[in-house]
Amino acid sequence: MRWSQSFIPTLKENPSDAEIPSHQLMLRAGYVRQLMAGAYTYLPLGWRSIRKIEAIIREEMDATGALEMFMPALQPIDLFERTGRKEAFGNVLINFNIRRQNHQVHLALGPTHEEVVTDLMSRHISSYRQLPMTVYQIQTKFRNEERPRFGVLRTSEFLMKDAYSFHSSVESLSETYQKIYRAYCRIFARCGLEYLPVEAESGPIGGDASHEFMAPAANGEDQIVFCRKTRYAANLERAETGRVRSQVKPVDTALPASEKLHTPNVGSIDALCRLLNCQPTQLIKTLILLADGEPVAVLLRGDHEANEGKIRRALGAKTLEMADAATVFKVSSAPIGFAGPVGLKCRFVADHDIPQVVPAVVGANVEDYHLANVVLGRDFDLPRTAEGEYETFDLRNAAAGDPSPRGEGTLELVHGIEVGHVFKLGTKYSVSLNATYDDEAATRQPLIMGCYGIGVNRILASMAETKFDDNGLVLPLSIAPYSVVISTIGVNDPAVDEVVNQLEKELTAAGVDLLIDDRDQRPGVKFKDADLIGIPLRVVIGGKGLKEGQVELKWRHLPEATKIPVAGAASAILEQLATRRKEEAAHVPE
Repeated sequence: MRWSQSFIPTLKENPSDAEIPSHQLMLRAGYVRQLMAGAYTYLPLGWRSIRKIEAIIREEMDATGALEMFMPALQPIDLFERTGRKEAFGNVLINFNIRRQNHQVHLALGPTHEEVVTDLMSRHISSYRQLPMTVYQIQTKFRNEERPRFGVLRTSEFLMKDAYSFHSSVESLSETYQKIYRAYCRIFARCGLEYLPVEAESGPIGGDASHEFMAPAANGEDQIVFCRKTRYAANLERAETGRVRSQVKPVDTALPASEKLHTPNVGSIDALCRLLNCQPTQLIKTLILLADGEPVAVLLRGDHEANEGKIRRALGAKTLEMADAATVFKVSSAPIGFAGPVGLKCRFVADHDIPQVVPAVVGANVEDYHLANVVLGRDFDLPRTAEGEYETFDLRNAAAGDPSPRGEGTLELVHGIEVGHVFKLGTKYSVSLNATYDDEAATRQPLIMGCYGIGVNRILASMAETKFDDNGLVLPLSIAPYSVVISTIGVNDPAVDEVVNQLEKELTAAGVDLLIDDRDQRPGVKFKDADLIGIPLRVVIGGKGLKEGQVELKWRHLPEATKIPVAGAASAILEQLATRRKEEAAHVPE
């Protein structure tokens, strides 16, 4: 491909509305252009990279035995109504009415395809002999993103690889889950992406049923809890704190008696700390919740944040929500904000750190009052285990500095971009959509399902967000739009044209994807553009070098250029490309 015949509209300056490096660089390098908020056109360079990423995904998914198919983006709304996801998606679901033969048809643009694929399999899988089966597609998804931003990282229209597996047993699901998990590791490594498999919320089957794949990035919108020593990684919803239950100890009789303090107009932990001249670590906050409709209190240290998923699991509850003001008053005799464990008239559960908060400041269960010098074991108590420990639970978000749950090291918070997710769905969709099969006893059973997604656009954007320098993108051979760019110096120089044409012929015949910068521009302009768009290898051919019998090679990831003889240049370039591919492949897991 000749640059002069291509469409590569590079920009010298960062666009004013581009907030993060990936957005700035993908615009400047001529990879994308915005049509409207949340919708982008992929220009030839960007689309070539996307197609290379797709090819890697297809190779690895096919190797797992998954079957590629293609499902409609346009979907009937009743499928979402049957699974309850019309309400769950809310305004995110793009849905509308169209007119067909004098009646209205309610449709949706697919945000994912669980409903469509389950409906399909409900019509075609009838026996356990047809299982397991895994299908996948690469398809455009649509979600009404309220705040599109960060370029192609948060859009209303995006490209996704989504796969769905169907099974007759949990063991079969687990086998496929691990197979696709390993395929994902290979996909991201082959794309050159640094990634962390992160424990995420479990599905309805339980256990380690979900992992997100995160690309660590300073501008990532998700937070990851990570231990460098043990390599433990989890998202905030799932991350364990590494805390354990505390042994019951005798009450210190030297501690002063509890004291009732007037604390009017304190609407936050910070306000209470300012009023009482204390730290949040000295406070126990009491949250009144409704677990399956029953009031229950959760005790947390003042500086900690409640984790809904952990609380739900600790309580064995299916639903969890904040209690209304009437319920709070019923169990505490006080309005919201003044509940405490002393004399509380409902069940309560405590976080692992609560036994360490001695003495503590707590709500007094009286409007505008708190209690100071409250002591566990004297002023209120917790259930005990048979081992002589307080019955406490991990109920909060993990925080930087917490011990790793793997026994060594400490946790830190890392920002990341989610690029993939593998999930054990269980029977949620098969039950809703009546997708069943006959087991070996000829008894109808619901299909057990897994789903596995990759954000194709997000891989490219994550690479742009993390692989760049002051001059532009630094991409690997595997996903760069072209592997080699030949920058010519001296337009209409017959000697230069002869060498370029011969190199083009030999490299193209060897399967090298090649871009020839034949523009009538100064060398500095060509070199800057080549660096900006991230082509891994630049070959410079000019009259001066040819007189010396040499051409110049410059790898994008290396600081210095080298020179090779014109004679045998194609072979030397092919050898260097092969070496570089081996170096990149060395990071790909088996």
